[in-house]
Amino acid sequence: MVRPLKPRTIGRSPGATYFKPRGIPLRALSHVILTLDEVEAMRLSDMNGMNQTDAAKSMGVSQSTFHRILATAHHKTADALLNGKAMKIEGGSILHA
Repeated sequence: MVRPLKPRTIGRSPGATYFKPRGIPLRALSHVILTLDEVEAMRLSDMNGMNQTDAAKSMGVSQSTFHRILATAHHKTADALLNGKAMKIEGGSILHA
């Protein structure tokens, strides 16, 4: 049986929830879904420059869990950018701070 996800604390929701390549209709694109906790991990680590231990504490998860969330977010973002996909931000097991 799979363990239920522990809710992750996020500081804020993003201002936009969809990004797509310019000049291509959305219906013609495949897309990737970034969860709110993945976006928060990138915000804390990449934008705010927090180390993984402090960022993990901020989100209420272990450092290894934070690392997995961040790695998944980076992979999805790279896939969307390099393969011309749309990115939709939604969902995830979260608590708002």
